[in-house]
Amino acid sequence: MVDVTALQSAEPVIGRLVVVGLGLIGGSFAKGLRESGLCREVVGVDLDPQSRKLAVELGVVDRCEEDLAAACQGADVIQLAVPILAMEKLLGRLAAMDLGQAILTDVGSAKGNVVRAAAEAFGGMPPRFVPGHPIAGSEQSGVEASNSELFRRHKVILTPLDQTEPAALSVVDRLWRELGADVEHMQVERHDEVLAATSHLPHLLAFGLVDSLAKRNENLEIFRYAAGGFRDFTRIAGSDPVMWHDIFLANREAVLRTLDTFRSDLDALRDAVDAGDGHQLLGVFTRARVAREHFSKILARRAYVDAMNSNDLIFLAQPGGRLSGRIRVPGDKSISHRSIMLGSLAEGVTEVEGFLEGEDALATLQAFRDMGVVIEGPHHGRVTIHGVGLHGLKPAPGPIYLGNSGTSMRLLSGLLAAQDFDSTLTGDASLSKRPMNRVANPLREMGAVIETAAEGRPPMIIRGGNKLKGLTYTMPMASAQVKSCLLLAGLYAEGKTTVTEPAPTRDHTERMLRGFGYPVSIDGATASVESGNKLTATHIEVPGDISSSAFFLVAASIAEGSELVLEHVGINPTRTGVIDILRLMGADITLENQREVGGEPVADLRVRAAKLKGIEIPEELVPLAIDEFPVLFVAAACAQGRTVLTGAEELRVKESDRIQVMADGLLALGVKCEPTPDGIIIDGGQIGGGEVHGHGDHRIAMAFSVASLRASAPIRIHDCANVATSFPNFLALCAQVGIRVAQEAES
Repeated sequence: MVDVTALQSAEPVIGRLVVVGLGLIGGSFAKGLRESGLCREVVGVDLDPQSRKLAVELGVVDRCEEDLAAACQGADVIQLAVPILAMEKLLGRLAAMDLGQAILTDVGSAKGNVVRAAAEAFGGMPPRFVPGHPIAGSEQSGVEASNSELFRRHKVILTPLDQTEPAALSVVDRLWRELGADVEHMQVERHDEVLAATSHLPHLLAFGLVDSLAKRNENLEIFRYAAGGFRDFTRIAGSDPVMWHDIFLANREAVLRTLDTFRSDLDALRDAVDAGDGHQLLGVFTRARVAREHFSKILARRAYVDAMNSNDLIFLAQPGGRLSGRIRVPGDKSISHRSIMLGSLAEGVTEVEGFLEGEDALATLQAFRDMGVVIEGPHHGRVTIHGVGLHGLKPAPGPIYLGNSGTSMRLLSGLLAAQDFDSTLTGDASLSKRPMNRVANPLREMGAVIETAAEGRPPMIIRGGNKLKGLTYTMPMASAQVKSCLLLAGLYAEGKTTVTEPAPTRDHTERMLRGFGYPVSIDGATASVESGNKLTATHIEVPGDISSSAFFLVAASIAEGSELVLEHVGINPTRTGVIDILRLMGADITLENQREVGGEPVADLRVRAAKLKGIEIPEELVPLAIDEFPVLFVAAACAQGRTVLTGAEELRVKESDRIQVMADGLLALGVKCEPTPDGIIIDGGQIGGGEVHGHGDHRIAMAFSVASLRASAPIRIHDCANVATSFPNFLALCAQVGIRVAQEAES
């Protein structure tokens, strides 16, 4: 019997592993485990004499047998790696043997058929049989193609049943993990449905298309001019016909269900071509273009841009430097979000220029694609939105995944609360920790039915079909996201919805609603909307994001000899707190070429190096600079004297606890500071070098990159992958203007 305790120890040992069938999969499994030292002996079984000889010569197994009974004597684990329709006969032979306490497992791609065959052969499902399926392969085959690394970073699905012994499952799970596989457990029926859609159907289509074209009279001309797309799609038609014949027969029920669904979609596509329905075709093509990447992000619980895909992507920032030149930062994230939302709900086609192609804004874009809106792009910041009107959204096919974007989740909850369908909003690990009751509770007062996880955290389940009533709401805390959520819900609510804020926050929603022709009433700190109007498509030019500009405003202020111009930056008065605070500290910032673009004020910002001084930050400026405080803390660390921030408790519930995380990092760099419940006290002075952590928060990582300009030694910043959420070309612009920061491997 396998010693499970030994498997969990520092040097696990299996007495004898037997692998029946030494093709690519069985051979790679045997070779990998033999090289791992996990097994005292690896025995192969194969009917082909040449394969048996090669298996020993190539070090795939220790010895090889033709006789199944001889090989299995004293076995601890028996892996069945034979063609799927040969499995029934093999299981029958094994059932007639005394296998002792050996664990059985297999690699077949249709688990229902294997489970039925095992139950029939053994008179019931053996409790020590663990069905499995590695999703890996190669165009090569045979024992000579055995590769001990074949399964590394590939999924292996185990499909235990109710009667499967936990100890047996644990052993098989550990064996695959030893080979570097990503192991998941799944029900048999679910496995067969998933594989029918993702593997079996594509092979069926490739075989069928090639066969169909090969039978046509003009077949020679067709294949002569076949381009790369045809070759890529039909490559899998070169797979082993006998193996796939077996698979389709073994999993025919699931394949038929998937094929019927696809045939229905194909008929709809044919009808669209026949009717010349370009809108329908564009919808299919735009959704399909991003679908593979979109779903891979959901499965990995990552956000949308994968240019920075390391688990611990490290920025290495070298000390010193000065800034010069003219740059344009990416488009404003808040305006990019709202352009997609309102453009989707408008009547007509909305063109957007300067759209921020960062993770958060792309999450919003994908959400509306999921709900049936045709959106072209983004391409070089240009997006075309084919609006469906206020009542034209359709149910998403599954949960709406919003990555790391709190803005997307909070604003969408307002729109979705009034729809006639249910919606579920989910996000990555960071977003799943952020509080949503600030929007859920007032929406419930309007009549929405919303369920959340513990403490009001995501996922948010929003029940459709509920009539909303207008609400008069005074926000307990200034928040543009809460205000915008309620105003968007108010577009659907009976009567007037009125929101009063305790301090000014960004007003992009109010401005953009007016830009789309929807009346908004503003009376001091109160904004109101009434239902019954419509949104009309428009043209939007997104200005540069002042939150992204803030990093360069601080950088040029603290680096001696710097002079930098930031072009076409949005200077909405509800967003310019960072400029006001820096000027109070003594920064030299001038606004040039002031103008208005699409209802938003815009200017070029010229910033020169200056000696900064510590200040007490006025509380009325806090909501106007809430996203910019991480880099303002760096400015404070470089200033003469003490800087005190109060009234900023919201910073503790952003992508990270920005007060504590920045305090920890500044302390690690030798800066004297003290976090408080609603702010921080920073004594300016010298910044040293060292290791700091971004905690998956894009603004933390960029703030410490800027700190390097005044550091006495290099700063290594861990966990920087999420910089792509708001500023995908941050490192490139840093290099352009003179900030010496790069990914560590490239530095």
